[in-house]
Amino acid sequence: MQPHLTQPNTPPELDPGFDAPSLALRRYREAVALLPKHDVLVLVLSRPDGSTSRWQLDIAPAGGPLDRTTLRLAERVAKLFLWAHGGNRLWVSGSPEVAKHLQAAYRPGGARAFDAELMARAYARPFEVLAAAGDELPPLRDVLKPAGGHWEGCRLGFDLGASDFKLAAVRDGEPVFTAEKPWDPKNAADPNYHFSMIMAGLREAASHLPRVDAIGGSSAGIIVDNEPRVGSLFRSVPAASFDREIRPLFRRLAEPWGVPVTVLNDGDVTALAGALSLKVSALLGVALGSSEAAGYVNRQGALTGWLSELAFAPADLQARAACDEWSGDAGVGALYFSQQAVGRLMPAAGIAPLEGAGLPEQLKHVQRLVEAGDARAERIFRTIGACLGYTLPWYGECYDFDHLLILGRVTSGRGGELLLETARSVLTTVFSGRDARVELHVPDEQTRRLGQAVAAASLPEICAKVV
Repeated sequence: MQPHLTQPNTPPELDPGFDAPSLALRRYREAVALLPKHDVLVLVLSRPDGSTSRWQLDIAPAGGPLDRTTLRLAERVAKLFLWAHGGNRLWVSGSPEVAKHLQAAYRPGGARAFDAELMARAYARPFEVLAAAGDELPPLRDVLKPAGGHWEGCRLGFDLGASDFKLAAVRDGEPVFTAEKPWDPKNAADPNYHFSMIMAGLREAASHLPRVDAIGGSSAGIIVDNEPRVGSLFRSVPAASFDREIRPLFRRLAEPWGVPVTVLNDGDVTALAGALSLKVSALLGVALGSSEAAGYVNRQGALTGWLSELAFAPADLQARAACDEWSGDAGVGALYFSQQAVGRLMPAAGIAPLEGAGLPEQLKHVQRLVEAGDARAERIFRTIGACLGYTLPWYGECYDFDHLLILGRVTSGRGGELLLETARSVLTTVFSGRDARVELHVPDEQTRRLGQAVAAASLPEICAKVV
């Protein structure tokens, strides 16, 4: 008998068909544990810098009634693993059937061709799925990075989002200026738009300091070696212009200043901001804004260099899950934990969208309704919170974390409080052990909106002593 990829016992209010991967995997493990024997599926991701990540699962032997479920879950887990840790090679051991299934999915024209193409762009190497024997797998190797926290001197910080970007001027650890600037990068085909907007913001922030000693940045998208490799912020820029002007964008911004510049994915800076403010480690940070950004500080208090692009990671297994317009995949995180989630749920809640308004304005509209006590709007945030509660143990398959920091525009105000309350309720009533004990944190309102720019300012280390 094929086990159903099970739905929650208490489904999210406005998304009753929500099919939680965490519960599906739990039920599959229970079914495999009852078998007289099992195989061990091992996935290893390797990256050009020599670092690797490993994940494994006991699976049912091929040729039995669980075959279809094994392939379905293996594909979804592989995609979560890929977008959490990143890599240009995915090694598969322990199941020739799973290896063949994943090779078909990630080949040109396959169901996961988008993911393969973006990994190839991110790591400047072709993406491969390789079948391997256990002794052929590359060994586990971490390449850890210091997690910022450098506050000496006069620093600028920026955080680039889809609808606005944030700026901070910080002197010896104290913010002396913060600001939000509206922009529309996704529709700008001219890369000079991005350069000039960010540079103007940096100059404004610098006017509040006697000098500039370092610049740190946070940006949506995939950032590798201080370069934007993939990102929706630059989706309108032609490929030739992207390689020529966007990939070196942050180096170009640094040239007039002549100071150290470090730029990381906005999710990593989210995690850094949380670890610094809470004084903890083993922290996963998730920003619910124009998309879903994530980052991770490990138990040693270091950044891992993983991608942590959970906007593309599976969050819902139902056959009729909403489809992401960019990747073409259904049920991915951006549609459940961002402004897009609010827009998606408005019709189900009975709230008519504002005519001609974009997602940021729709979110503000719904948040105003929540503050006014509108029960329809409250259901939207409880639904997002329930989906998050069911998804956190799924993320725990790839991250070892005790703390979750949630921030971003979607978490503002009373709506954010409802979201958090519901996520906590799901964790404590549905799950047990480590999953139920994860501590959920939110920063104060000012830090939610501007904390990433301030934290980003602490990224570069100043080699020469500042006087």
